[in-house]
Amino acid sequence: MVYRNDAGQQYYLGSLTILTSLFFIWGFITCLNDILIPHLKAVFTLSYTQAMLIQFCFFTAYFVVSLPSGYLVEKIGYKGGIVVGLAIAGCGCLLFYPSAGLHSYPLFLTAFFVLASGITLLQVAANPYVTVLGAPETASSRLTLTQAFNSLGTTLAPYFGALLILSTAVKSVDELKLLNPEALSAYQAAEAAAVQNPYLFLAAVLFLMAAVFALLKLPKINPETRETAINAEQDRGSAWHYPHLVLGAVAIFVYVGGEVSIGSFLVNFLGEPAIAGLAEQDAGKYVSFYWGGAMLGRFAGSLVMQKVRPAKALAFNAVSAASLVVLTMLGSGQLAMWSILAVGLCNSIMFPTIFSLAVGGLGRHTGQGSGILCAAIVGGAVLPVIQGAFADRLGIQHAFFIPALCYVYIAYYGWSYARLALGKP
Repeated sequence: MVYRNDAGQQYYLGSLTILTSLFFIWGFITCLNDILIPHLKAVFTLSYTQAMLIQFCFFTAYFVVSLPSGYLVEKIGYKGGIVVGLAIAGCGCLLFYPSAGLHSYPLFLTAFFVLASGITLLQVAANPYVTVLGAPETASSRLTLTQAFNSLGTTLAPYFGALLILSTAVKSVDELKLLNPEALSAYQAAEAAAVQNPYLFLAAVLFLMAAVFALLKLPKINPETRETAINAEQDRGSAWHYPHLVLGAVAIFVYVGGEVSIGSFLVNFLGEPAIAGLAEQDAGKYVSFYWGGAMLGRFAGSLVMQKVRPAKALAFNAVSAASLVVLTMLGSGQLAMWSILAVGLCNSIMFPTIFSLAVGGLGRHTGQGSGILCAAIVGGAVLPVIQGAFADRLGIQHAFFIPALCYVYIAYYGWSYARLALGKP
């Protein structure tokens, strides 16, 4: 469905509506990692650093696959990229079945990488597609709205994941040693089934979506022909020559790293006696408040940023997030608990705003710029492992200084964006 505003600009309501399903499903799948981390940590008796290899393998795929995905999307188009991405993600979900059946942590890590490779291709194709389905000046608002449905997925995933995957109490190493071989085998089979069935269902959903998108007729739009924030005469030959894109990639790196670091440690953090002392299943449900705040903030932000300059909104939210993380580090009990959960509300507009600001004005380099930005999502692989190393040495609470520093940089990017877009340092 296509409609026009008073200025004659085209909007693609039907296509945007259909695309929201993609944002929902990859948000749901990504956030399930926060539930699998404590589950696999206990089952395989891992340290925090070893457990963070889940996020490392998942988000490393963004770094490895993003740039090739950008070239692939240029060849087969946005729709083709979406279909192939869904199929690859479905294959990744299928790999969870043998991973759990063989009780193999390395195979689990491989499954995470394949799954993330498919989601990477989806992001490279879908994010810039949303920005060009309408007026350039409302790109941030439009992408924020679709990302709100991504947050709906991340909000629901911890709750259902806690019910399906953390539904049974995980035994300690000492308890496992006391079990006879038959009891141990039965316990491991039960733990395997808790992971297998949900991911088989997700695989079926992804393959079905791939078939649906293959049959859909989506509009073909060439970003080279669109009016952009930077005049086409200022074409600099490569996306790497635009400072607002390069520094925006750094902002994506630290944003995803900070957001994932917080989400990955929430279950264990809320289980700390000095914080809330919650059991894993109960703590997993509270993770929904973190991602739910992002969802509510994105729905509100999509309206606010039609009136407020996106860069200013970004700087304000980043300063607020940094302040809340510092309060979490200094506080205890309910104060620390709700401070860290409230960071999700501040996170709400960050990714879509950074992304749309960074690709603004790239013209024919939009595909390359999208690949660069999605490659920067590797921050979700690097920073959680670093925070895990500090958590092993300093404790979970003090290790939150990592995301605090991330938000400080994002505030700088928002504050400096106007100068960066003009090519000034």
